[in-house]
Parts: sequence; C-alpha cells; structure tokens
Amino acid sequence: MKVFTTLPQDDLKKVPAAAAAAEAAGYDGLMTLENRHDPFLPLAVAATSTRRIALLTGLAIAFPRSPMVIANLGWDLQSASDGRFVLGLGSQVRGHNERRFSVPWSAPAPRMREYIAALRAIWRCWRDGEKLAFEGAHYNFSLMTPAFVPEPMSAPPPAVTIGAVGPAMLRVAAETCDGVRLHPFCTRRYQENVVQPLIAAGLEKRGLPRAGYEITGGGFIATGADDEAVAEKIAWVRQRVAFYGSTRAYWPVLEQHGLEDLGLKLHEMVKAGKWQEMADEISDDVLALFAVVGRHDGLAGKVAERFAGLSDAIYASTAPDVVSDMPPGLIADIQRIPAGFREFGDGGEG
Repeated sequence: MKVFTTLPQDDLKKVPAAAAAAEAAGYDGLMTLENRHDPFLPLAVAATSTRRIALLTGLAIAFPRSPMVIANLGWDLQSASDGRFVLGLGSQVRGHNERRFSVPWSAPAPRMREYIAALRAIWRCWRDGEKLAFEGAHYNFSLMTPAFVPEPMSAPPPAVTIGAVGPAMLRVAAETCDGVRLHPFCTRRYQENVVQPLIAAGLEKRGLPRAGYEITGGGFIATGADDEAVAEKIAWVRQRVAFYGSTRAYWPVLEQHGLEDLGLKLHEMVKAGKWQEMADEISDDVLALFAVVGRHDGLAGKVAERFAGLSDAIYASTAPDVVSDMPPGLIADIQRIPAGFREFGDGGEG
C-alpha cells in the first residue's frame, strides 16, 4: 500500500525542502490540492527537487481549464519529473463552477468523460503524430501545427485519475481512467457496497486488469506521536466530516449508514452560518466511520483493518497546512500491506 502526503502551497520557496524531506522519509507520493493556491506550480518545483517520489494533483479542477491547457501542464510535468506525474482531476460542485470560477455548468459525469477523451486525443497527437480531430458536445479540437507540439519525452503521457463520490462519476472513473481518487469523506461500507462493484464492472467492461488500476484514499487518518497530537488531529477531522456532511453531493455516503437526518441538520447549520457548532454534531461513532485514529505506534494494523482489499494508497495528509509526521518505520509498515494495484499501462490509457 502506498502512502501519499501533501506539499506546502502557501509559499513555493518551502517546496524544495519539504519535497526532499518527504522523499527521504519514504512517502510514495506528493499531492497538491486546488483550494487557496494553484495545484500545478508546487509540483513543478518538486519535480526538480526530487528523484523518486510520485507527483500528484489531488485534485485540479477540470472545467475552468481547457483540456488543451491541462494537456500542456501534464506533458511538461511528466517530462520534468521523468515520468513521475499522475494527473488527478475533479469536477467540483455546481456552485463553485458557476460562482467561484464563472464557468457554465452541465451534467458533470458526461462532460468529464468527454474531457478525458479530448485530453488523450491531444496527447496522442503529440506523441504519435495522430491528426487532431476531436469533436464532442463540449470540446472541439482540430488545430495543431508543428509550432505548438511540445518536444518528445521518454516517458508516456501521464496516467489520468479523477475524484469520484457518486455512482455516475465512479462509472466514468472505472470506464475511462487509470485510477480513482476517493474522497476522504468515505466509509468502508460505502467502498464495499458502492465503490467496489462499480469499479469492478467498469474494469470488466474495458478488459482492464485490477493490477493496472489504482484506487486512492477513502478516509481520513488522525494520528500523531502521542495522545495529545492525536486529539488535535481528531478535532480537525471532526470539523472536516461536519463540513463535507453538510454538502448534498456527499450524502450517498451518509445514506449507507442511515444518517440522512445528520446531513440535513448540518446543511441547515451551514445556511444559518453556524460553522463553529457543526463539529459538535459529529459523534465519536460517526467519526470512527470516516477516520482511522491512533498513535503512530499502533496505526499500521488499523490502516490494514480499514483499507486492506479496498484501497491501494492512503492519504497521510489531506490538506497542505496539516502536515503529516509519520515516521519512516510507520510508512514502511503501511507499505507492506498488500494492495491490488501494480502499475499503470503504457501511455496512461489502461
């Protein structure tokens, strides 16, 4: 099982030291998010400061950017890192697309399916010389002169993963992508009852072996060297579970546990501006559904109990300002947990 952590994103000058330290500690991947800062710039810095560790966007918001823009970014990061970049895309919810990014909204799953197809058509054009002639409902690409084709690289185009919660996007992830990034707002029951069957059906449909498909995440980790540090992480996770639980897009997870009323209550609290009180609604029992909790010295067994057979990689950190301090020994213990994923196919197309 792989262990991913986050990079600092508030100051690019912090990235070289942080990236080198994470690589030295034994983490498998460095991840950025699209919240306050751009997710691609820190990875560009990390690509030149590391040699082994994977570089991941987790996630970059797709629809505000043309597939051509993402194609360029992905190609350059893959080249700079000698093949260590894995693209993670997300759709975000309607409100953010329309009101934060000012882009038109449409059904996200069909649009994401087309987005990925367009992205790969561009990469095939650059890599194989295939004529660029992509026509879709949302995207059309037909102009590519030699002046706009990037230099060849030794690595294949990046693997493509997407964030998915609901069944529609999970189907897109299984049928078109090289992996899925599960939201931390996820439980083992949701993975077993919803995620696993949809992923298995999608892989069977395209004839892709499970060993070529990476399932990442699916829960929070609240850990530290001592009980005080664990308590601090629990408080942070409790707040995040409350925040995500208030969002309708994540309610299918709550439905697996008969917690629909909790989602409704949290949603009303958001509308009333009761942000600080929301965490009090997350009981210890509910928290345990979403998070693996424990000190460093006992965590690996709990990670295996929660994620073994379901996820190939876990998030040691899910925010750039909440630093993971897993010691190398713990990282190595988690890495010994068996996982189904082995490697991405050539060209990142399964």
